Amino acid sequence: MTRPTKAVHRLRGSQVRPPRMTPELVADLAYRLTERDRAILTLVWEHKVLTTDQITAMFFRTAERARQRLGQLYRLYALQRFRPWSPVGSRPWHWVLGPAGAHVLAAARAKTVQEFGYRQADVTAIALSPRLGHQVGVNDFFAHLHAHARRHTDGTSLDEWWSEQRCATVWGDLARPDAFGRWTEPGPDGTPNTLDFFLEHDTGTEPLARVTAKLGRYADLAESTGTTTPVLFWLPSPKREANLHQRLGTPEIPVATAVHTPTTSPEGPAGPVWQPTGTHGPRQRLAALAQVWGTTRGRRPETS
Repeated sequence: MTRPTKAVHRLRGSQVRPPRMTPELVADLAYRLTERDRAILTLVWEHKVLTTDQITAMFFRTAERARQRLGQLYRLYALQRFRPWSPVGSRPWHWVLGPAGAHVLAAARAKTVQEFGYRQADVTAIALSPRLGHQVGVNDFFAHLHAHARRHTDGTSLDEWWSEQRCATVWGDLARPDAFGRWTEPGPDGTPNTLDFFLEHDTGTEPLARVTAKLGRYADLAESTGTTTPVLFWLPSPKREANLHQRLGTPEIPVATAVHTPTTSPEGPAGPVWQPTGTHGPRQRLAALAQVWGTTRGRRPETS
């Protein structure tokens, strides 16, 4: 028998065997949940996994309060957690939907857990997925936007955050973005700028030729739908960004790039970190790209 990895040991060590999900237990949890709790459960389910830091930034004022409430949701089986193994130091808790939380979300949609699509095996498999780091990176991008909007009361908002799976449901035959987003922020004159975009979160593992080849499918999507949606590449290093710009030339659709390092901008992806292809001027704020490209808010895509 193959010896379990350290990552598996960490996962098993953090689990508590849940009780049978009786109607009474589910009703009790539903009664205890706040509106914020339900928002957390919904985001965790739609985006597979969120870290303690991400949830804190999006929903809490202090890390201590976040740890307390997440611990309570864990003990109520609304959430489950694991901590990926790291050769140095420790990683934050990663949170996934728990069985009681799944029952509550399913009931709110008048579905059974099976119809809702929750399977315990699928949820716990996230801990060992080779795409875990990529998923956390995509979610980190949007967690930063969510937190930035939360700190501003001037009309800044993250209007849409679609997961890869939701995007695949709508556009899977043509393009497969890591996420779709809609971001609104007032411009210098107070007029709101709204940008629809597809996100490509790049970890540096794919050859750049494969990365640039994706743009052909986005161009096909624009032709098919009649709506041109910009593509944003979120890159791991300035060198890779420079090399990508050399390969991109003048693409058929609007493209901008930025580097996802902590020192890039204190405002994260909302800030002036974006370099549109074919330009050499100052970097732009995320919302300002709508003015750079002259794009307008498109019709909201609908899932089938």
